[in-house]
Amino acid sequence: MQERIVITGMGTVNPLGLDVKETWNNVIAGVSGVGPITLFDSRAAALQVHIAAEVKGFKPENFMDAKEARRRDRFEQFTVASAKEALAQSGLEITDANSGRIGVIISSAIGGLHSMQEAVMTNHLEGPRRVSPFLIPMLMANGGAGMTAIEFGIKGPCFSVASACASGSDGIGTALMMLRTGMIDAALTGASEATVTSMGVAAFDRVGAMSRRNDDYSMTPQPFDRNRDGLVMGEGAAVLVLERESDAKARGAIILAEMAGYGATSDAYHLTAPQEHGAGGAAAMLMALSSAKANLDDVGYINAHGTGTSLNDQAETRALKAAFGQLAYKTPISSTKSMTGHMMGATGALEAIFCTLAIRDGILPPTIHYETPDPECDLDYIPNKAREVDISLAISNAFGFGGHNAVLAIRKYN
Repeated sequence: MQERIVITGMGTVNPLGLDVKETWNNVIAGVSGVGPITLFDSRAAALQVHIAAEVKGFKPENFMDAKEARRRDRFEQFTVASAKEALAQSGLEITDANSGRIGVIISSAIGGLHSMQEAVMTNHLEGPRRVSPFLIPMLMANGGAGMTAIEFGIKGPCFSVASACASGSDGIGTALMMLRTGMIDAALTGASEATVTSMGVAAFDRVGAMSRRNDDYSMTPQPFDRNRDGLVMGEGAAVLVLERESDAKARGAIILAEMAGYGATSDAYHLTAPQEHGAGGAAAMLMALSSAKANLDDVGYINAHGTGTSLNDQAETRALKAAFGQLAYKTPISSTKSMTGHMMGATGALEAIFCTLAIRDGILPPTIHYETPDPECDLDYIPNKAREVDISLAISNAFGFGGHNAVLAIRKYN
């Protein structure tokens, strides 16, 4: 019988909080993390988008040496802060004896966009000799994973998965499979992203994906609502500690939930648009449930990808119906991106934490800003207020540009 893989630690830095407790309190209270962009002057940059879901009050020197912080991109700073919280909660001690059996699979879809943009401007205005000698480790997408391994002396497999907005979920799924095969005994896994830059905002806006409700952002993003007008960019990181059940029990760890299943597919359709009927997403959901040895009616909550774009929300609703049939109408669904914004590759990892907490506390997060039903999106999206429901299994959907679909199944630990 295959040994269960369990979650023993979680950590996060995101638009709703600088740790898991603060974040969860804000999620179940329906707090929005959206506000005016402060990381740069969006109006001087002549952008049409002036709002984002930024991480607030983050001081990297509170989590690492100040000199080291200056040599790390913002996404790497988020990574280490989240990993420290996750490790502290897990109680996992890293020693010379076990360090080679622990993996670090922490993803990023983009990497150090802040550092890259800064370097391009420096090179253009001041010449190549003014470009930072630390640029390469600051911009590479595997920088968060590598710096985490260095920070804690972890010598097992260490890498980053890049699958656009599915990166975090694919990274966690990869860690799960490595644990199941016995390649490693434990893993720090998740994702980090910091794309709130003029380049990042401009690029996503040019795709036509972003909300432009700059003057009144109190009702955006609006996933699954008829009046939705696009996503709001977010940033942050989320890291989980996964390990084999027997090892966790042997050291007396508190087990938060079981990471029960993973499914991944490709639409093979379009680089930026999902298939209208959602077949790829539906297949990934069914694969995750098969991996978890679970049935459709076991699922008590679905954390949707739910970006608030017209194409995604309709396609995901169709995918849910294709996978669940009539059960789709009876299963509670929500998009926590209505509060956190879209943290690109990191959101799937944070949403795995939300599923774990929903199972632990029997509280399902809401989809805030939900006002006007869309005939094409006619499921139960837990509008505006959290719902108390005792559940034993949740799934988290993450779909990314390139046609990537990744789904995690998380089960109550008994």
